[in-house]
Amino acid sequence: MSFLRVEGTKIVDEAGQEVVLRGAGLGGWMMLRRCNDLNDATGWRTSYQVDSTSSGRNDVLTIVPGFPGCEFQVRDALAEVLGDAKADFFFDKFLDHFFAEEDAEFFRSLGLNCIRIAVNYHHFEDDHNPRVLKADAFKHLDRAIAACAKHNVYTIIDLHSAPGGQSGGWHADAGMHRPMFWRHKDFQDRVVWLWKELAERYKDNAWVAGYNLLNEPADPTPNAQGLVNLYDRLSKAIREEVKDERHIIFLDGNTFATDFSGFPDDVRDGGRWPNTAFAIHDYAVEGFPGERGENYEGTPDEVKVIREKYIRKRHWMDERGLCVWNGEWGPVYARKEYEGDATDKINTRREGVLRDQLAIYKEDKLSWSIWLYKDIGFQGMVYVSRETPYMQHFRDFLARKHRLAVDAWGKDDTNVKHIYAPIEQLIRESVADASHLKLYPPIWSVQERITRVSRTMLVAEFLVKEWAEMFRGMDEAKLEEMARSFRFEHCEKREGLNRELRKNAGLD
Repeated sequence: MSFLRVEGTKIVDEAGQEVVLRGAGLGGWMMLRRCNDLNDATGWRTSYQVDSTSSGRNDVLTIVPGFPGCEFQVRDALAEVLGDAKADFFFDKFLDHFFAEEDAEFFRSLGLNCIRIAVNYHHFEDDHNPRVLKADAFKHLDRAIAACAKHNVYTIIDLHSAPGGQSGGWHADAGMHRPMFWRHKDFQDRVVWLWKELAERYKDNAWVAGYNLLNEPADPTPNAQGLVNLYDRLSKAIREEVKDERHIIFLDGNTFATDFSGFPDDVRDGGRWPNTAFAIHDYAVEGFPGERGENYEGTPDEVKVIREKYIRKRHWMDERGLCVWNGEWGPVYARKEYEGDATDKINTRREGVLRDQLAIYKEDKLSWSIWLYKDIGFQGMVYVSRETPYMQHFRDFLARKHRLAVDAWGKDDTNVKHIYAPIEQLIRESVADASHLKLYPPIWSVQERITRVSRTMLVAEFLVKEWAEMFRGMDEAKLEEMARSFRFEHCEKREGLNRELRKNAGLD
């Protein structure tokens, strides 16, 4: 066990030996990213990936329980149905069962050595009592870090949701498409406070590889000055005030980890932000539904396209000799309940994309964190069995949510596209100057902005109470049963994905 640090373009241990971090995002655990089970990817991720600078997910996280809306909405709705005590009981048991020592042991068996843990600021402070740590703030995070350490797995703490929302993504847990975090200094002050608390807690823990200060920020200020100023403040708070110099700081680029053009040049050699790696998110459109994904065969020309997009994303860092970390990437997978007989054929192609990306990263000795470890069946290395009480109880609800395409991540809008197309047409016909259709973030097309506002926020919001009502009448024993559905022993393994990860690590 050794503290890790950045040395030039590499991550090394205390003896100066290079360490390549191969890992995964834990998933919607302390950050309930909603996704249907994620979603498909004909949505904003596709526009994101086709963009000249980028390609990827996350609005991540999501993912796990398959609820609609944002985390704060479902927590409030469940409290209305069950009362505060029973709602808290369910979510606490969910956190208990979702990640335990068996998960860490299996994770390590795949040849992986680092888990990125997405956290929501709500776990540490209350909006009505800001800058005061909750009594149980570190209960689950401490447990997860310890379980990983026992099995020689590093952890990276990822602030996935900040007060006011650092982006317009649902995973920012703000319930709106405008990132208010950048408009109110107090929200930023609270993030500085929180990172001081986190760094103070873990500054002597070598199994924490580092701190991913803000997931996929979308700062609309010119040249990302708001984000650069925040990173200055956070680096100073951690390095000088807490005096934590041993942990790596991982900094996402602006506009969903795609744009580093506004970053200062004096970051060379750690002059401004010491011991820092820079995070790209390298989702490949070939690993998602859509024409390119449906036709992918892994030809040299197709692999060349994937590589060229990856090279563009890291170009700014490579020009300056900086360390690059791929904080999120990975294809999504078909499910028999939705894709039917085509499932196996689709997933064979997706595994081909996975294999080709892994080969590119291995050649570059790139440290990476695939999205993700566990979900309910869309992208995870393990996923909750369809036979569990939770999945049986919510089966019809999840199918309807899928048909309505209320999730932004990986959605399939086949059944509803005709309903929203007239809205896009109306907007395009009503705006005389086409340049006025290009709003921030530029990776959101008109169609994607309509998707965000009308489906993933408005329609999803109307489904929140229905999701919560499905818990009505459950006692603690039944709530425990539902939460236990997420235990490792009740999950299935995505064998194709896991086989490729093991091969990449030299275990098969």
